[in-house]
Amino acid sequence: MDHEKVTGKRFFYVTVLNVLITITEFVGGFFSGSLGLISDAFHNLEDSLSIVISYVANVIGKRKNNTKKTFGYKRAETLAAFVNSIVLVIITLVMVFESFRRLSQPQHIDGKLMMIVSLVGLAANFISMMLLLTGSKHNLNIKATFLHMLTDTLSSVGVFVASIFVILFNWNWVDPLITIVIAIWLLKEAYSVVSETINILMEASPKIDLDAVQDAILTVPEIVKVHHVHVWMIDENHIMLDAHINVKKNCNMKELDALYDQVDQLLNDKFNITHVTLQAECSRGLDNSLID
Repeated sequence: MDHEKVTGKRFFYVTVLNVLITITEFVGGFFSGSLGLISDAFHNLEDSLSIVISYVANVIGKRKNNTKKTFGYKRAETLAAFVNSIVLVIITLVMVFESFRRLSQPQHIDGKLMMIVSLVGLAANFISMMLLLTGSKHNLNIKATFLHMLTDTLSSVGVFVASIFVILFNWNWVDPLITIVIAIWLLKEAYSVVSETINILMEASPKIDLDAVQDAILTVPEIVKVHHVHVWMIDENHIMLDAHINVKKNCNMKELDALYDQVDQLLNDKFNITHVTLQAECSRGLDNSLID
């Protein structure tokens, strides 16, 4: 089955599940008096919107390049990942604020109803998370959405655990305390996605040792120096490189074509660089450094 169709179906299933969870938790939170369920319902509502944004970005990212967008639309997904992660950070901080407020102002909660609703939410969130697990390993956009689902799953676990303490000991303060612990971990995960997307959008070099790239290129006998090297990412799966190379003066055009192919294959095999542009020179630039 076509990967794009599979991704689209999974986004659809996850969206439907999230809408159902949202309705269930709003109703359950209202009748149980659990602010945890109500805040989780708002979180799921935001997640539904995030999933729609991610899916639209996924579709846009598949568009072919044109004269206006010569690199294509791949960064639509990177932008969506950035937006979703920032929203996740904001929601997590709100969760922390709300947790501290609830610690200082505990309220009566129907623990049994809270437990039932949290189990329903946990099951649905876990299914949603599993639907996105495979794609999250190779796509920042899907990873950002996966983190939202992971947030919901952990939040449901927290509400469930809290409901046990509410039922057994009437410890209403356990719910916000667990939420704070989960929030700290989620902020760490969201930070990694935000950091990576910013690096891509700022065209920062990926985690590649430029000296190692230079050494690899210089293994080609006809090349005597490498300078003006630029490495950047279009998205998390496409690394670009352009560089100036000084070659021996007796190289002809046919030999240069073969040399370009050799370097292209070499960099793809060793560093997973997907697109290489080289400018061959004789003596020009010999005094320049690697990144000048």
